[in-house]
Amino acid sequence: MSRSSKKGPYVDPRLLEKIAKLKAGDRTVIKTWSRNSEIAPEMVGFTFGVHNGKNFIEVVIREEMVGHRLGEFSPTRKFVRHGGKMQRELEATQQATAAPGAAAPSPAGPKTGK
Repeated sequence: MSRSSKKGPYVDPRLLEKIAKLKAGDRTVIKTWSRNSEIAPEMVGFTFGVHNGKNFIEVVIREEMVGHRLGEFSPTRKFVRHGGKMQRELEATQQATAAPGAAAPSPAGPKTGK
């Protein structure tokens, strides 16, 4: 559910204080754990270190990001490819067979006249 429109967007007040202290051109990373804070227009041009549970991911705020949450740009889960050892072996054999032949065979195979 979204936040009530009469309350307005939630921006952590401590973040706004940190922004006010810095100059607009300063490249200092502002570390924050406040993933639920919305990105305000005052934040454009600053670099935030958004915590993802393990480390801080640097996010440079652009105009297109205004209205989104900081946590959207710092994923908390790392995607590990499906398949594991068997999948790696299949990919290795596919690459080995595709490399020697200059023209790859068509996936449909030969056409029949029926």
